[in-house]
Amino acid sequence: MSSLSDKTKSQATLSGQRRLTRTGRVIVTVIAVAFALFPALWVVSASLDPSGSLATTKLIPTNASLRNFRELINDPVNPFLLWLWNSIKISTIVAILSIFILSLSAYAFSRFRFRLRRNLLLGVFLVQVFPSSLTIVGLFLLVQQIGRYIPSLGLNSHGGLILVYLGWVMGINVWLMKGFFDSVPRDIDESAMVDGATHWQIFWQLIFPLVRPIIAVVAVLSFIGTFNDFILSRTILQSTEEFTLMVGLYLFVDQQFAQNWGVFAAGAVIASVPIVIVYLLLQDQIVSGLTTGAVKG
Repeated sequence: MSSLSDKTKSQATLSGQRRLTRTGRVIVTVIAVAFALFPALWVVSASLDPSGSLATTKLIPTNASLRNFRELINDPVNPFLLWLWNSIKISTIVAILSIFILSLSAYAFSRFRFRLRRNLLLGVFLVQVFPSSLTIVGLFLLVQQIGRYIPSLGLNSHGGLILVYLGWVMGINVWLMKGFFDSVPRDIDESAMVDGATHWQIFWQLIFPLVRPIIAVVAVLSFIGTFNDFILSRTILQSTEEFTLMVGLYLFVDQQFAQNWGVFAAGAVIASVPIVIVYLLLQDQIVSGLTTGAVKG
């Protein structure tokens, strides 16, 4: 009878510990979600606040209106919609070109064995170690020199900025894609080569469709990285008509006496919409690509 009572007490203690653990997890999750959502909610609140100031903004603003959004879109001096189009265009081109270049590079590193292969992989990784801010002067001078021979790839051109971004997205993405390519069985390559397929046919018709998850990951990372970039685009672009969205929005707060944080917040809210749409469309592929690519490298 005593052993049965002790067993009951042990089960009750274990049940209480499990309940306490679940409660702790829920509390931590709620705190983490609140910590992540609060900045976004504050920006949305500031965009609806007609005062245009962050100092007096409340989480639920008084006399909330869409005035900041109307002022942003109808501004005759600052072409917000043009900036938005410039960012979407540049980010989309960079994402598409980076997929093509990185997939070819990852396929070569994964399937071929050639001299200095390991050194090249380490070199690509080391380039990514240094922050892009250290290369600003070098990139500026490089694009300036290229522009003397090819103006469409020089300073104050979207072509020059795309060229810089393509070099920027290399590095860790090559390793990420290579890890995913390594997870594809080599038996596929060998069977196709027995049937007379070329390396290009193996890559394009067999391997490429199998690595769609990692392609989605690289595409999203490239799109978001270039869409949200400020430093590189501010360095390369010089005229208002060529500005990307992040550089253009900075004009609303880069003034000593006329900082309009309400309009800036409205632009930030609209700027988040393309990124959210891209992520929602590819979220299943992103999860699959990140988990599978991490298994083997």
